[in-house]
This record gives sequence, structure tokens and C-alpha cells, in this order.
Amino acid sequence: MTPAPRGKSPERPIDARTFDLLGLTMALVLGLHAPHMPWWLVVALALILGWRWWQRRHRAGRVPGWLKLPLLALLTLAVIVQYGSIFGREPGAALAVGLLVLKLLETETSRDVRVGISFACFALMAALLFDQGLVASVVVALGLLPALATLRALEPGQLPAASLPRTLLPALALAAAALPLALLAFLLVPRLSSPLWGAPSPNQARTGLSDSMTPGNFTDLLTDDHPAMRVSFDGAPPPAEQRYFRAYVMWNFDGRAWRYFDPRHASPQEPVPVEAAGAIQYQISLQPTHQRVLPVLDVPLQAPPRATLQTDREVMADKPVNDPLSYSVRSALRYRLQPSLDERSRRLGLRLPEGFNPRAHALAAQWRQRYGSDDAAIVQAALALFHNGGFRYTLAPAPLGRDSVDDFLFDTREGFCEHYSSAFTVLMRAAGIPARVVTGYQGGYWNKLGSYLLVRYSDAHAWSEVWLAGRGWVRVDPTGAVRPERVTLGAAAAAGNQLAWYRNDWLQGLRNRWDVVNRWWDKGVIGFDALRQRGLLTPFGIRDADTATLGVLLAISGVLFIAIGLAWALWRRQPRAPLRDALRELERKLARKGIVRRPAEGPQHYLSRAARALPGQRDELASLMRSYLELRYAHDEPPTEPLRAFRRAVRDFRIVNVVK
Repeated sequence: MTPAPRGKSPERPIDARTFDLLGLTMALVLGLHAPHMPWWLVVALALILGWRWWQRRHRAGRVPGWLKLPLLALLTLAVIVQYGSIFGREPGAALAVGLLVLKLLETETSRDVRVGISFACFALMAALLFDQGLVASVVVALGLLPALATLRALEPGQLPAASLPRTLLPALALAAAALPLALLAFLLVPRLSSPLWGAPSPNQARTGLSDSMTPGNFTDLLTDDHPAMRVSFDGAPPPAEQRYFRAYVMWNFDGRAWRYFDPRHASPQEPVPVEAAGAIQYQISLQPTHQRVLPVLDVPLQAPPRATLQTDREVMADKPVNDPLSYSVRSALRYRLQPSLDERSRRLGLRLPEGFNPRAHALAAQWRQRYGSDDAAIVQAALALFHNGGFRYTLAPAPLGRDSVDDFLFDTREGFCEHYSSAFTVLMRAAGIPARVVTGYQGGYWNKLGSYLLVRYSDAHAWSEVWLAGRGWVRVDPTGAVRPERVTLGAAAAAGNQLAWYRNDWLQGLRNRWDVVNRWWDKGVIGFDALRQRGLLTPFGIRDADTATLGVLLAISGVLFIAIGLAWALWRRQPRAPLRDALRELERKLARKGIVRRPAEGPQHYLSRAARALPGQRDELASLMRSYLELRYAHDEPPTEPLRAFRRAVRDFRIVNVVK
């Protein structure tokens, strides 16, 4: 047998329970990252994980290198093929999870387990780069339990618990004990003005508020139930038909897509004038969009701080919204927007690409010939066409060809807001009426519990604006002519049976009550930024807590926390032990007669010495000694009745005489 190298002790092999706990930890990490990884990679890693667990059940030992090295190369190649690089948030997370699973192939010793658990905890925390919501945070916290249980299983002398829940209970206690220190760190560790890491943000925002619109690209959004923003009003909320939140005003149409770019934006211009009749004040809590646009109730009278009001009264932040953002705005619901239209804006509002949609042009020419200079009558004729022309609102419309507006108006006659707003705007321009497309949100659910308007991704909407003499830009929602429920009741109601599950009253009530909890989490936890941290001590007379103050408080709180924990560990009451208490009572009785137990003297030797000093009670003390030794060493826990008998015997014991 080859001796172990000097200075190094051989690593202790791990048992099946420890390996199972480690495998469970890695499976949880894989499950947490699965939503943002390609499905085929998730399936491949799950198969490797399952195969390794099965293989070790039948034969312990590391997987040979000739198999591990090709798997490592394939993993790296797969990440590069999928993402184009191994750097960045998504490819880095996928590579980390894959390496973690492959680490299990060589895990056989306690050192391997500790390395794997450390890496697994890092991967768990990395999941928060993708989702910091309440549910995701709780799941990540629960994912730490098998990791802690695995480390505890490595401690010498640990016996495997009878079941997995009992194995996880001590880990749950450890996590609970760490909560006060975690809360101190959350409140007092100085916040950075920007993230510690430079992970790039995803290119596509979940909200779908893109600077271009192609009929059909809102489909995924209209079935996405996640919150986009929450709106609180200073007073009563506006009625449903006035809940239009402006994002992008689109002028350019290339025959297929509408785009936000406007030549007037090349040089800064003042916002177009607006004549407002009354205004409403409100606050918006916006989820990250990774874009600069800030949705505002139509039409805003001024921009919030760190944002600017654009030419057509869109609001643009100074930088992309990569974190939850709250801002306050004042808007007008009754107004005249740009009562006088300049010649350049008129040309932009009438421009159409040549060679597209000839049937739509012909229809618009017929309306112009019929109604003459009555632009309002032409608008009503187009709305009547949508209302009476057999059009259908659906989230799964038929695909359109090159002449998309003609195909929609005269062939398919089905679609949702993008199709209707695009076709209506083209008809207006073809008829000589300046028109443009506006995208944003419409509707929302008024949450009575939290007194705020909940606007979801599914409330994304597109409508039109036409310029009418004497009235300025007038909002026209052609979707409402086809399905009025879209405006008055929301996107889910407009979808009808396509979203029947969404309209369930019980489910909707539960979802909106749960959103109150999510709002608290967003404001109190995710929204706890450096500014709010500096104002944390305002109730104590410190108006602006700087980094040094926070550091001192953190150090003091940490020392107090450690002192309290140490005091609890040193002075906590020992668990009650009736057998030990009974022996101590017997020792006190003997000590009163001068028979004192010596330091490090065992109970058998002590009671034998006491029997020699009390020859008249030798048999009684011998019986007590035998009973104690049997109760103490023959059972994991002393049986109830023999223990009671021993305690009674100790209580009744009386010393008669002592031999000196």
C-alpha cells in the first residue's frame, strides 16, 4: 500500500447522502437558470446530471478524463455557437451552470464537495441578475438550503437523517439565524451608483416599447401578464377611455413598418404648443425597459427630472431605464395639441411610400371625392368601415404580404391594434389628412387595495392621431370601432375567448392582490437605492448619511450582533437532562458528608468510593450505580419508567454513617 504524501492527510470519501444533497443543489441551480438558457442545453445538462447520479449509485468513482474533456469542449462550443461569445450575462451564466454540472463528474471527496458548493452558491446569486422579484429571491434563498445541508453533512460525526426534510431543517435554522446580519448589510452597506459588474443589458425590452412598429409584433406582449408600470393619482383616477399613455409618436412609414425617427428630431426643437383645459397630477413606477422613453398620460405638460420633453411631447429620459424608475408628471386630458400645423409637419404627416397599397389609395380618393373638404366626415367613414365591414379582433391574425394595408383591409380583415392603427393612418394620409401612429399603453386595472392603476405588458397599444383644422392633433382609436371593450375594459376583454383564463374573476382578484405585495417589494427592496439609503437616518436627525457614517454604523451593528450571538452561545441554558440532575442531587447529598467528587473522576469510580465510605449502605449505592450506568450508557435516551425509579431512589436516599 502506497503511503500518503508527507504533510497531507488523505481526503475522506463522501457518502451517498452527501452526494445526493450536492446533486440536488446543482439541479436547483439548473432549474433556476433554465428560463434564460436554450432548451436543448438545459435538457443536455439535466441528462448528464441524472446519468452521473445513476452511475455513482452503482459504482463510486470519478468519470474518466477521456469523457470529461470532450464534454467540456462541447459545452464551450455550444455556448459560443448559441451566443457568439462566452462573455456577457447570458453566455456567462450558461457556461457557469454547465461547468457546475460537469464538476459533479469528478466529485468524490469532501474537498470536491466544498468547491462545488461554493461555485453553486455563486451561480445561485447570478440568477438574480435576470430576475430580482420577490418569488425569484425566495427561490434563490431556498436554493441555499441543500447547499448548507451538504456542508453540514461533511462535518465529522454527523448521522444521516431519516428523511430529506429532517436533513434540511438545520440548514433552515442556519439561514434564519443569518437574516438579522443580512438585513444590516442590506440597510447599511454603501450602495453603488452603478452595478459592480459590467454585464450588458438585454437588447430587447420586455415592455415592447420599441421605436418601430410592424403589424403583428405586439402578439407576445398582449398575452404577457407581468406588470409594466403602476400609476398613483393625486385624486380620482381618470375614466378608462382616457387612460392613454403616450410613448412613441411615429411619422415614417416604409410600406411595412412605422418608425419613430423624425427629421425634425435631428436638431433640438421646442415641444409643440398645447392648450390645456385642466390637468391631472400622477406618479408612475416604471419597470426596467432598457430604453429612454417614459410612458406618460396623454398629453404631458412638462417632463420629470432627468428627462426632456420632445417635439411631439414624448418624454425621453437622459439615459436608458435599466432599473425600476419612479417619476411624477402633470398631464392634460382635455386639450388642443398644436392648433396650427407648420408646412414641414404637414408634409411629414401626408408622406407615403410610392408603389404600395393601391386599393387603399383608391378607397381614400373615393372618400375625398364624396365628402369634399370635410376631414371629420372622412375620419368617420374610416371608422364606420372598421365597425361595419366585417373586421375581427384577434391575437392570431393571418400573415400579410407586401401590400400589408391592402391585404388587411380587403382580404384578411382580422388583427389587433397595430393592424387597425396602421391601416387607419395610411387611409387618412391617402385622403390628404395629416396622420401619425402613437404607441404606448391603454387601460389598466384599478387596484383598490393599493389605490393605484396597474398597467401590464398586455396593455400595450397603438392608436392614431389626425390633425383637424381648429382642433389640432386629435386621438382616434380605430381598434375601439371594432372592439369597444378594448378601450373600456382592457386588452383581456377584447381578446374574448382567446384569454378566457385571464378574465376569471377569482384569478384576477388573486393576481391583483398579489401585485400589492410585489409593489411593496419593488419599492422597499429593489427600489432601495443610494438616494434612499442616504435618507435612511432622517428620522434620527441625520439628513444625509454619507459613506463614512454608514460604515461606522455597520461596524457598530456588526460588533453588537456578534456580541449578542456570542453571549447567547455562552450563557444559553443547557437542555434539561433529568438523569444528570438526579446524579448531581446524589453528589450533593454525599458532599454534605464529606464525600466530594474529584475533578475528572468518573461516576463509577466515585460511587464505588462512596460505597467504601458507607459500608452500611454499600448495596444501596451499588444498586444506584448500576441503574445510572445502564440508563446512561445502554440507551440513546433513558427509558421513562426506569428513569423515574432512579430519581425516586436518589430522592429517598439518606446517609446513615460514614467510615473515616
